[in-house]
Amino acid sequence: MRGGTVIAALALGQFLPVVACAQQSQAPLAATGIDQRIPWTTSRVVGSPDPPLPLRAVRAFPQLSFDHPLYIIGEPAPRPGTDLSRSQAAAQRLFVVEQKGKILAFPNDPAVNKTDVFLALSDRDTYGMTFHPGYAENRHVYVFSNGTNSKEKDKLNRISRFTVSREPPRACDLASEKIIIEWESNGHNGGDLAFGPDGMLYASAGDGTSDSDTNITGQKISDLVSGMLRIDVDHPAPGKEYSVPKDNPFLDLADARPELWAYGFRNPWRIHFDPQGNLWCGDIGQDQWEMVEIVRRGDNYGWSVMEGGHPFYLERQRGPHPIVTPAIVHPHSEARSITGGVTYLGKKFPEFAGAYIYGDYGTGKIWAARYDGKKVASVKEIADTPYQILGFGIDATGELYFVDYAGPLYTLERRSDEKPLPPFPTRLSETGLFKSVAGHVVEPALIPYSVNSPLWSDHAHKERFIALPGMSQIEFSEDEAWKFPEATVLVKTFSLDLEPGRAASRKRIETRLLVFQQNEWVGYTYLWNDEQTDAVLVDAGGADKTFTIREPQGPREQVWHYPSRAECMVCHSRAAVYVLGLNTRQMNRIHDYGGRRAHQLRTLEHLGVFLNKDVPPAEAAAGRAKPWHFPKPVEQYPALADPGDTSAGLEDRVRSYLHANCAQCHVAAGGGNAAMELGILTAREKTKLVGVPPLHDRFGITDPLLVAPGAPERSVLLHRMSIRGRGQMPPLASSLVDEAGNRLLREWIERLP
Repeated sequence: MRGGTVIAALALGQFLPVVACAQQSQAPLAATGIDQRIPWTTSRVVGSPDPPLPLRAVRAFPQLSFDHPLYIIGEPAPRPGTDLSRSQAAAQRLFVVEQKGKILAFPNDPAVNKTDVFLALSDRDTYGMTFHPGYAENRHVYVFSNGTNSKEKDKLNRISRFTVSREPPRACDLASEKIIIEWESNGHNGGDLAFGPDGMLYASAGDGTSDSDTNITGQKISDLVSGMLRIDVDHPAPGKEYSVPKDNPFLDLADARPELWAYGFRNPWRIHFDPQGNLWCGDIGQDQWEMVEIVRRGDNYGWSVMEGGHPFYLERQRGPHPIVTPAIVHPHSEARSITGGVTYLGKKFPEFAGAYIYGDYGTGKIWAARYDGKKVASVKEIADTPYQILGFGIDATGELYFVDYAGPLYTLERRSDEKPLPPFPTRLSETGLFKSVAGHVVEPALIPYSVNSPLWSDHAHKERFIALPGMSQIEFSEDEAWKFPEATVLVKTFSLDLEPGRAASRKRIETRLLVFQQNEWVGYTYLWNDEQTDAVLVDAGGADKTFTIREPQGPREQVWHYPSRAECMVCHSRAAVYVLGLNTRQMNRIHDYGGRRAHQLRTLEHLGVFLNKDVPPAEAAAGRAKPWHFPKPVEQYPALADPGDTSAGLEDRVRSYLHANCAQCHVAAGGGNAAMELGILTAREKTKLVGVPPLHDRFGITDPLLVAPGAPERSVLLHRMSIRGRGQMPPLASSLVDEAGNRLLREWIERLP
C-alpha cells in the first residue's frame, strides 16, 4: 500500500495484512536457521526466590468431579467448629452448585463415590444457594439463578425458595418453587445469597452487562443491578413473597429501589457473614484492580466511576452518596478475577482461626485477611494453586473446601512434608541458561528469535531466546496466543549504547526472565554488573539505575527502571495472554542466526518445536512426537509490519505499532480503561479511536479527540505519547519519548481524511 492506495484503505477502514519476509532480502536464505534441536536439561529456574507459602491445595473427595462447579456449601449443622465425631460430620451433607442448573449433594466422606441430585433446573443457570436459619423446621432453601423470561425473552436474575423433602433423597421439590424476586440481568449477574445475623436475606447483583458498565447503571439506585439487596422473606408484604426492612437505607429517596442495602459493585461474586456479623464480598474487577469489600449500610463502592478506589470513568455521573474505598484491593499482577471466601473456623490451622480466607479464579492464589473491627489489619498469601477457584465453603467442623471450575474439589494442607526446592538462582550465571554469562553465550538448547514490531524500550537493544525444557513443545495457533509447556523460560537481554550509534560502547544492563510454572507466568529481572561478568536478581519491588549517555551535544542522564515482579505482569497481562512477542504475527519473519539467515517459523517447524496434537502427551514429552508441518506455506500466514519499514503501508505500520506497544492494555478486559480496542484483529472502525472524545483527561487541548483526523495537535493519543510524567503513554517502563513512533503516528493522523 503506497500513496493513493493508503488513503483509499484508510477511508474504507481496512487493515491489509502484511505477508512476511519482504524485509531483509539482501542475501540468500538458508532452509533453516538451526540444524538440530538440543534438549534443554540444565534449567535451575525452579520455584521462587520468595519463602514457600505455608499451605498447598490437595484433592478432596477424589472420586467425585463436577460439571463446571461454582459453589460449595455445607448443610446447616451445629455451629462450625463444634466438636463432632467422624460419623456425625459425615452425616452433614455438602452441596455443589453446578453452572448449568444442577445442585448435587453428597455425604462429607473422603471415600464418597457418588452424588444425589438435590435440584435440577432445565431452563436457567444456577449461581448460589443458602439455607434458611430455620431450615431444620421449615426445610426452606433459597437458590440464585439466571435465565430467560419466557414471556419477554430477557434474561433475569431470580431468587427462588424451594422446600426440601424430609425423606431420602432429601431433595428439593420442584413444585414447591416460590419466586421471591426477579430483576433483569444479562452479563455480570453477581449471584450469591446469605442470611445475616439479623435474619434478613442478602443477595449480590452485578451490573448486568459485559464490560465497562455498558448501561451506566453502577451509580444508579433506581434499579437493583450493581447492588447488594436486603429483604425480609419471613414477613412478606401483601401480594409479594418478601417485604422491605424498615431500616434499609434508601427508603426515603425518590425513585430509589428500597431493597438496596449498598451499591456501586461491578460483579459481587461471593458474599459471606463472619461470626462478628461483618458482610464480606469478593467483587470482580475489570481493567486493573480486584476488590474485597466489607459491605455496610448505604455505602457506594464506586463502580464505574472508580475501580477499586482508582479512577475509571471519572466523567460519569456519581450516585448520591460518597464513594467508599474497598477494604482490600489487589492489582491484576496479583489477582485477576477475585472469588471471595469464608471465615476459617476449623482446627487444622489454628494460626488462621477466625481469618477470612479468600481466593482468585485467574491466578489460583489464596489469602488470609484479618479485620480488627475498623480496618483490614493484615493480608497474607497462604497458598498458590493452579486451579480456577470459584467458591469456598466450610463443613460442620469448620474446615475449608473450594471448587475448581474444571470439576474437582480441593482442600488445604500444610507444606511441611514437601521436599524443599533448590534455591532459586539469584545470579544469571546460576540459572542454567548460559554457557558463559560474561560473553552472553547461551546454552545451545536455547532458540534465539526476533519480532516484527518491537516494543519501545528507550533506545535499548534486545536479544531474545526461548528455553523449552527437554524436548517439550509449543501449541501453535495462527491467530490466538501460542501455548507453552510447563517450566518454559523466555529470556530477553537489554543493552544500551553509552555513545549513541557506537556499538563498541554497548553495555548490557538487564536480563528479564518470564517463567511458566504451575500454569502461571511470573517475571524476574537481573541487573548486570559494571564489569559485565554477571547479573544479580533484583528484589521483588524493582530498582532504578542511572546511566550517562554521551551525546554529541553533551552528556545526558538516563534512568533505567528495573520492573518489580508486579509491574512485569501489568504488561504481560491476562488480556494479552501473558506472552507478548511469541505469536504468529510477530514471529513470521526472517531471523539472523549468527550469520545464517532463515525464516523463524520454518526453523521452529524443522526443530519439531510445534506440538503434534495427535500424539499422546507422554510420548510428546519423551520426544517421540511425529513431525508437525504447517498446512500451508508460512508466507501465507499473517505478519505484523515493521513500523520502521517505509516500504510497507502506512496504515499497516501504525496498526502494528499500536498492537505491539498499546494492545497489552487497550483490548477487551485489558489494563487500559479508555475503551480503545487496539489489537491488530480489530477493524479500525471498531477500535473506538478515530474521532472519539477522550473519557479522561483533556490535557488542556481545545476540542480534543483520541485521534482527530488531520489534526495531530488535537489528538490526545499523540499528546500522551509525546510527554513523560503524569498522563504519559506507555504509563510505565519508559522514561524517554519514542520520537520515531511519534513521527509515524503524526504522519498517519495528518493523512487521515
